[in-house]
Amino acid sequence: GLPVVAGLEILLERQKNPHFKRILADVREQLVAGTALSDAFLSHGDTFPRLYATSLKAGERSGEVEKVLRRFLGYQKMMGQVKRKVTGAIVYPAVLVSLSVGLIFILLTYVIPRFREFYSGFGGEMPALTVFVVGLATFMRAHVVEVLLGSVAGVWAFGRWRRTDAGRRAVDGFLLKLPALGVVLHEFALSQFARALATLVGAGTPLVTALEISTGSIGNRRISEAVASVVPKVREGAELWRSLEQTGQFTSLTVEMIKVGEATGALEEMLTNVSDFYDEAIEAKLQTIINLIEPVILIVMGGVIATILLSVYLPMFTILSNIRG
Repeated sequence: GLPVVAGLEILLERQKNPHFKRILADVREQLVAGTALSDAFLSHGDTFPRLYATSLKAGERSGEVEKVLRRFLGYQKMMGQVKRKVTGAIVYPAVLVSLSVGLIFILLTYVIPRFREFYSGFGGEMPALTVFVVGLATFMRAHVVEVLLGSVAGVWAFGRWRRTDAGRRAVDGFLLKLPALGVVLHEFALSQFARALATLVGAGTPLVTALEISTGSIGNRRISEAVASVVPKVREGAELWRSLEQTGQFTSLTVEMIKVGEATGALEEMLTNVSDFYDEAIEAKLQTIINLIEPVILIVMGGVIATILLSVYLPMFTILSNIRG
């Protein structure tokens, strides 16, 4: 029941971030000057999700701003939960890989080169594995700065390319093709689309406008482009479910649920059911993947480290056998 301007003033008093405080102050000033609240938020570009401003606009038209805001908050909470689950699931494998790579780097740049000096005093021919590993370690030690700078430059260049349209399309397409993980990422993109569209349709946004905005809520560029290609067809009067099916990016479950929603007038409910189903499926599949990937990482990294250590001790066994002979 509090006036919107008064609500913004309370938010300004509590806001600690100076940049965001300036933005909220500008929104309040625009609102006092007669600008619609949704347009005031839209004027700040990507600072606020377009989904938020459009939901507000629909709420302003229907006179149910509070209801629309609660619906948007529900959307944000659900997507936040799924993102946290995905992030939490990959933390442990990422830590394992990072520690293993760090250990291998220390072995190659510090430990193995010391054994090269030790072996040179014995003479004789070293095993091929030892020659290879010692040669690699010698190169790494001699060019450690260049290797580190090259790695940082490579990561930086990849990051810049990843942010381009071509880079995003290539990486997102590659991720969708990954075994097991690609299925999870595909379902996550479909869940993002279904929940965003349900939020907008439930707020009273026209379907074509809701579809246009939903494309921006999808993290994967391939799926986002597939939805964007559907917009002109729906604008011309085509059925949503049939247009989505023709893209080849939507599962039969999604298509059939949307088909039922269009036929019964319960599109919002069907879309919500789709996103709920995928959220549960993603959690189950992620747990399975993590349970499988952890031992695989341990075995692979353990094998690499064991090979390096074997290359170190193999000449010692050879020397001992020659002495006994």
